[in-house]
Amino acid sequence: MSSRIPFYFLITLLVIAGAALSLYRHDVYGVPWTPGEKRALWELEARIEFDAIGDPVKVSMAAPETQQGFTLIDESTSSPGYGVALIDTDMGRRAEWSIREASGKQVLYYKTQMLVDRQASFSIEPPNNDVPLSVSMDNPQQTAAAALLSRARSLSADNVTLTRELIKALNDKSNQNASLLLNSMSREQALMNLLSLEGIYTRMVGGLQLEDGRRRQSISPMLEVWDGENWNLFDPQSGREGRPENILVWNQHGHSLLDVIGGRNSNISFSIIAQDITPQQATRDKIQAEDLLNFSIHSLPVEEQAMFKTIMLIPIGALVVVFLRIIVGLKTSGTFMPVLIAVAFVQTQLLPGILGFLLIVGTGLIIRSYLSRLNLLLVARISAVIITVILIISVFAVVAFKIGLVEGLSITFFPMIILSWTIERMSILWEEEGAKEVLIQGGGSLLTAVLVYLSMTNGLVRHLTFNFIGIQLIVLALILMLGNYTGYRLSELRRFKPLAES
Repeated sequence: MSSRIPFYFLITLLVIAGAALSLYRHDVYGVPWTPGEKRALWELEARIEFDAIGDPVKVSMAAPETQQGFTLIDESTSSPGYGVALIDTDMGRRAEWSIREASGKQVLYYKTQMLVDRQASFSIEPPNNDVPLSVSMDNPQQTAAAALLSRARSLSADNVTLTRELIKALNDKSNQNASLLLNSMSREQALMNLLSLEGIYTRMVGGLQLEDGRRRQSISPMLEVWDGENWNLFDPQSGREGRPENILVWNQHGHSLLDVIGGRNSNISFSIIAQDITPQQATRDKIQAEDLLNFSIHSLPVEEQAMFKTIMLIPIGALVVVFLRIIVGLKTSGTFMPVLIAVAFVQTQLLPGILGFLLIVGTGLIIRSYLSRLNLLLVARISAVIITVILIISVFAVVAFKIGLVEGLSITFFPMIILSWTIERMSILWEEEGAKEVLIQGGGSLLTAVLVYLSMTNGLVRHLTFNFIGIQLIVLALILMLGNYTGYRLSELRRFKPLAES
């Protein structure tokens, strides 16, 4: 019999290494053990894409500044081969990239970290001394604008209330004057033109909605109106006044968000992720240290961080499955199918996910029972099942949308290949063992998926797995220890209960 000492040494080494890495990040870099106990930091990444045509390229992008509710902590760029500068211009702070010659697909990154700070120190820049934007309108448009301004002026008391009334008028579909203006210009442009006719300074800025884990998000146009002392923010679509806590103004001075010279088909998108940091970290010039012991997912681009936030939860799901199968003795259809189903539940939410799973598998089993009569070869049969699952998901998504159940659209997150093999296994099991065994394994799989979902959506678990890479080593050690267990399962105790009583 071989010695178990190397095995126990490996387990001990994994636990010590995982715990040491976690303690190091907590003590030295101040990463909190629990979510929400420290200050919030938003990490935002702008991804610029364009096609260079072989000429000199110059790219200029508006960069955010310290503003109401947010303090700029750090910013950086990633642009191989490009010269980069962060400069202050008469159009506000901007990031500029330049290169003598470039061709083909180009991708540039700009990353900034904004600390949530109610005491943020920033200066309010009044509009310049020039007159407001001049407006050119034809006679019908001027008549409609005068009518809208006349009514809004009678219902308002200052610049802010006038803007509020104008937004209400533009949102009124029965207002013929508003409809005439909106037929030839956007809502934002119409609002700026109306306010300019009244001699009110305005500027169009970009609002970015902050939501943890968002990828490929775009800027929403928002309007700022000068009331003589401050800039007041408005949502031109909804008419909402004021600055919501989850809105960051990106191009604060109202100038262009992105200018590209020497390229075409330019596009900019944003990825967002949230962190919790200590007050000590919040005051540092650099939030993330550049050494090996501070190994962290945070060093990746934000878009990839959002993806890894889910990936890093999969080992927790694997640990739950191993425990339920080896210690509890719960039967499942497939070894780690419940983990993938639980990942789908994270996207769909629990109840819609369970209903979708039951509908797909139930319908698939009915269709699979017909395919078994055709005596197809395995490859052809499983391919037919995959196509059937895709059709089932498509039909259910369309029906859900038609009847107004928007939650039903999330059924597309289910792993189609895994569901197809699950249906195949359950069908074979039905033929060999009977319906009872199918219910036992299917119910065990669903119960396991639910338990994995609950563990993966726990706030503390999500925080620890994402912020402490050492936790993965401890999880690996636990799985290896469970894999070494050769005793009775909990489900077997009932079988041997009579022996214990005799």
